Amino acid sequence: MMAEPRHNSVYSPRARLGLIVPPTNSVNEAEWARLMPPGVTTHVTRMPLHADSHSEAGKAALWRDLDGAIGLLTPVRPDVIAYACTAGSMLTPPEQVSERMEASAGIPCVTTALAIVRALRHLGVRRVAVATPYHDALNDHEVAFLTACGFEVTQLRGLGIGAGGPSEYPLIAQTPLDRVRAHVRGVMSNQAQALLISCTDFPTLPLIEELEAEFNRPVISSNTATLWACLRAAGIPDQVPAAGRLLRI
Repeated sequence: MMAEPRHNSVYSPRARLGLIVPPTNSVNEAEWARLMPPGVTTHVTRMPLHADSHSEAGKAALWRDLDGAIGLLTPVRPDVIAYACTAGSMLTPPEQVSERMEASAGIPCVTTALAIVRALRHLGVRRVAVATPYHDALNDHEVAFLTACGFEVTQLRGLGIGAGGPSEYPLIAQTPLDRVRAHVRGVMSNQAQALLISCTDFPTLPLIEELEAEFNRPVISSNTATLWACLRAAGIPDQVPAAGRLLRI
């Protein structure tokens, strides 16, 4: 039996997902649009990147901008809000940013970093290989975050994008799929129980099922992990095809 509609809406009777992405991000919305279950819609706003979210001043700026973005989304009555920036949400403890968002929004909130942690735990993964488009400083930050959350990073490699400054970040979304595939294959090892492809602006969705079949292990991306966390937080249990094992369980 179909559940009672949550919203009086032609397009989103089941749920509305609020999404906050960095200014240059063009991939997250495109990949989610291919995966959204019937009766669920996404509503998006943008906010600045925060490279320094560990200092008190940096954290204060992050909270201020998140409050502003949440304020732009709440009039559409989302059931969940996601902050979809991988590196920008990697603070420990991993619930720190989402809890601060929930205090502002009054509804469930998730971050990409927290979604990754929960997805890996849900899949029973402790040892993970990681492929990113990032430069060394962000890669080191990601290893430290995952290690602090109890995971062993068997190998992490980046493409070096951003080493020359934030002006390079739009290049992440322009990475050809053949380059992504070759990069990922160079990271995966027999020691890893799963592969994480990190960054919400890194185009990976068409490769996930192919790579899972090749490696015979789960492959999650920043975007599939965040979508999985949002759907489950909104009470949507649907299996989503073409997105890997995580969204089939």
